Amino acid sequence: MIGIVLFPFSEYLWFYAGFLVFVLLILALDLGVFHRHAHEVSLREATGWSVVWITLALLFNFGFYFFARHALANDPRLLAVPGFDPSVAARQSALEFLTGFVVEKSLAVDNIFIFVVVFNFFAIPAKYQHRILFYGILGALLFRIIFIALGSVLLQIAWVSILFGVFLILTGGKILFSPD
Repeated sequence: MIGIVLFPFSEYLWFYAGFLVFVLLILALDLGVFHRHAHEVSLREATGWSVVWITLALLFNFGFYFFARHALANDPRLLAVPGFDPSVAARQSALEFLTGFVVEKSLAVDNIFIFVVVFNFFAIPAKYQHRILFYGILGALLFRIIFIALGSVLLQIAWVSILFGVFLILTGGKILFSPD
């Protein structure tokens, strides 16, 4: 099953576009409606919003599973592949989303400590921290998209993979033989 694309971009453009519009709408609601005015966020409010966003992600995952089950079961391109089971593929896709979500949530915890240090260093008032944090995360997300897209393009060029490999070997050698 290696090399099979379950949801080709060209065939599911409407789904990808709809998801992007939904995410942008949620971001606009979060910053433009729910947090229009800068205020100090209490622990209770932060917990409530965390529950809301986690619930929304889990509901999306639940809906995506059923969407994938239906879409994959009606895709003749995939059904022609020997041994392809739409239910297994849908479960695997939903599990991959959930795994990615949990990993991202886990990795976000260490970022909180960095944000606390930076906010304390620059003496940013608590009422402005949410907006600054939001724009910082949005910027990080945009740069992540840019770098992933750029990396995908660069990896299509054969000699770039060799160049990256040589760079990693040299870096590993430098670390291995450094006195620290």
